[in-house]
Amino acid sequence: MKREYDFSKAKRGPVVPSAPGKKRVTIRLDNDIIEHFQDLVDRAGGGNYQTMINAALREHIQGARLETVVRRAVRKEVEAVRDALARTG
Repeated sequence: MKREYDFSKAKRGPVVPSAPGKKRVTIRLDNDIIEHFQDLVDRAGGGNYQTMINAALREHIQGARLETVVRRAVRKEVEAVRDALARTG
């Protein structure tokens, strides 16, 4: 190891820049959550646990949206049936 290093041309920040569409954030997750996703990566034979967490969050959001759309459609159908019954009733 050298006694001194020249940092005159050094740049601050991450060595590898973030991919487009990605934002670096700091978040605190429970140990068991991290361990769960790291175990999934190990069982899969490799990968990135952060990518798996990202996919799980995306899946949850899309599922919530789907649920909202389905509920709205069911309500409209129920209202249509009620209106039809009220007219004939």
